[in-house]
Amino acid sequence: MISREKRLIITFRCTTDAIAMEKACKAAQAPGRLIPVPRAISASCGLSWCADLNSRQSLEELLSQQDLQPEGIYECII
Repeated sequence: MISREKRLIITFRCTTDAIAMEKACKAAQAPGRLIPVPRAISASCGLSWCADLNSRQSLEELLSQQDLQPEGIYECII
């Protein structure tokens, strides 16, 4: 049986921003990974960043430091 849990999902306006997020997170050793945007969320770009809920504050700080503007930040069960 597949385990479903609540996760933090960050969506972006374009693929370039999603890739920039991945690069910034790898450099900062921040948690998470790129995933396709869940069907429950509508977004212009097909990629989103997925991480544990407890990493929300650190990821929002990283977004700000990198001058990345997310399209949305969601808490979803996936």
